[in-house]
Amino acid sequence: MDSGRSTRRQFLRGAARGAIGLVLAACGLTPSTASPTAPASPEPSAPPTSTSSPSPTPVSSAGPSLRDRIGQMLLVGFRGLTVDQAPEVVADIRDHNLGGVLLYDTDLPTHSAIRNIRDPAQLKSLVAGLKALASTPLLVAVDEEGGLVARLDQRHGFPPTYSAAQLGARDNPAFTRLQGQKIAETLRSVGINLNLAPMVDLNVNPQNPIIGSLGRSFSADPGVVTAQAGAFIEGHRAVGIKTTLKHFPGHGSSTGDTHIGVVDVTNTWTATELQPFRNLIHEHLTDAILTAHVFNAHLDAQYPATLSGATINLILREQLGWKGVVISDDMQMGAIRKAFGYEDALRLAIEAGVDILTIAQQQVYEPGIVARTIDLIAGLVAQRLLTEDRIDESYQRILAFKAAD
Repeated sequence: MDSGRSTRRQFLRGAARGAIGLVLAACGLTPSTASPTAPASPEPSAPPTSTSSPSPTPVSSAGPSLRDRIGQMLLVGFRGLTVDQAPEVVADIRDHNLGGVLLYDTDLPTHSAIRNIRDPAQLKSLVAGLKALASTPLLVAVDEEGGLVARLDQRHGFPPTYSAAQLGARDNPAFTRLQGQKIAETLRSVGINLNLAPMVDLNVNPQNPIIGSLGRSFSADPGVVTAQAGAFIEGHRAVGIKTTLKHFPGHGSSTGDTHIGVVDVTNTWTATELQPFRNLIHEHLTDAILTAHVFNAHLDAQYPATLSGATINLILREQLGWKGVVISDDMQMGAIRKAFGYEDALRLAIEAGVDILTIAQQQVYEPGIVARTIDLIAGLVAQRLLTEDRIDESYQRILAFKAAD
């Protein structure tokens, strides 16, 4: 990047840091108290050992190509109950080094009740087939929070689950740990290795259309949320399933749905919503963190959290001390798709500190989205709008994340 652009970004970075400090201080959480007193969980230093693949992606002796590294940054939804029914994702894993897949029970664009999940035996076969294609270990992710947000539910022959609201009302960490472990055992039984849960959004607005009203929040009390989420995570760790805190920096006070369009929390969000994230990072109970698409002018006057360096790089990484993987919420959701061009959104998210870009294929379904996304990001590097070092930074985080026990 040219020196003029770098100088301007340094100026804006300093201005944003000062503005955020004022907001946190006004909410009773100064930058010094926002940062954990203990270091964040160390990342494993050794990369994962590549597993064998029937058709591995060629890697030069100098290491993986830029396109292969970009492929690892994508977590993508697809259609199909079997490997044979999913030729596109098979090609993406084999030829584009796709880093992860995201499973759903229903297909929203076609209003179909069937997408990837029919029953336990079918799902186990699908996941095993996809993993066998990968030359780098494949993330297989699902939103299995419990309650209404459970892709592996009783309709498909899986055990019933409790919602976060039900667990929070009990406020019994031992019981929540057990329920978390049961969910994790279900995931492990079919080969899923990443749960996009627990949700640590505070139930600030019980009428929130996508959180409070659906029973997805443990509580409005950050202490209860921390204890319940921590127990849920411990249950998963007992079985070896990774978890994801969401939605940073807090979605519980919103009055709108980011699936549909821009959601502004400027007048409802407070820094108290950061507390569960800060606590769980401090307690080393964090595997990954997923961002929200909410807009907060006090934190960034221009961009929603997923696209905001002031929110991810300054607050999450510098002030809260998180050094690990950051996952975006779905980049096709209305809050991003309707307000930003896809290429600009990719650039901004990566610049802001996102490591894994979620492309759920649930708001819209675009054939060829993996190849197109890799082309766009590689093009941004070629235009010097992103650096290869920035791509490699995410790639190394992802390898460490996949290697961690």
